[in-house]
Amino acid sequence: MKKVLALVLAAVMLFGLAACTAKPADPAASDPTATEATKAPAKDNFTIGICQFIPHPALDQATKGFKEAVTKELGADKVTFNEQNAAGEASNCSTIVNGLVSSKVDLIMANATPAVAAAYNATEVIPILGTSVTEYGAALGIKDFTGTVGANISGTSDLANLDKQAQMILDWVPTAKKVALLYCSGEANSQFQVDKVAEYLKGKNIETKMFGFADTSDMMAVTTSACDYADVIYVPTDNVVANNATAIDSIARAAKKPIIAGESGICSGCGIATLSIDYYDLGYATGMMAVKILRDGADITKMPIEYAPKETALYNEEICKALGITPLEGYEKLEVAE
Repeated sequence: MKKVLALVLAAVMLFGLAACTAKPADPAASDPTATEATKAPAKDNFTIGICQFIPHPALDQATKGFKEAVTKELGADKVTFNEQNAAGEASNCSTIVNGLVSSKVDLIMANATPAVAAAYNATEVIPILGTSVTEYGAALGIKDFTGTVGANISGTSDLANLDKQAQMILDWVPTAKKVALLYCSGEANSQFQVDKVAEYLKGKNIETKMFGFADTSDMMAVTTSACDYADVIYVPTDNVVANNATAIDSIARAAKKPIIAGESGICSGCGIATLSIDYYDLGYATGMMAVKILRDGADITKMPIEYAPKETALYNEEICKALGITPLEGYEKLEVAE
């Protein structure tokens, strides 16, 4: 009897030891989204989550271009879009992307920096494609960014040539001695842009001063201060500026201070000129990246950030007339929605 009991106890101990040393279950076995981000889902139908930070013509065009590229390449009957807008609230971006992760979408398209940052923090598995982001290193806090994130995220940048934009200030207002750099201090990409523009202007012996506002609550007061200081104002590609361009224009136009803008949407509201990308083209390029991931199995960790295929020099006829400024040759008239 003792021998039998000893054998039973030995078997129990052996089983317990095996259970303690066994590898944890692979989460991918029970969770279809917990697969390596480098592998495309083995399926023909896809659900793509879209988080757009704010309603704005430029961002709207990027989303439109993305969806049209994806449906053209994969087929409208093969793709379902779960599209949501954060209404300009960063906290809403987190809520939206966490919901998309919970619903196990195949890919997330994050439109604008706050949406990309939220998605980046929400999942290490689901592929994320950003768009309308100026500089991914600044947006994601990556030092010495080389152009490839190296994680489950890639996308497209709306960065235009900042040296050319800075030179536009001097071309359009050659008598300028002081330039105000007006931007939302809460946007890392905006800080990146104004720093680059200030560096260029310093090399031309032009005085500059940063006018960063925290949010819309102090934007008008800071804009007024910028007008009091400067001969001309530069505003970068900036989500808060984009959403309040007409308010900024009401102050700058009354003060007779011209604004050079970072992109066409902002220029249509408050600028005299811009060197801008086409956001539809940017979104379309992002959509083609999604196709490579979902259909062709591309490894997103090795996909470098892509840029808009072209830049266009534009001027705002109405504001130029209001300020008595003659448009320069080589600039196209900006079509401003009524």
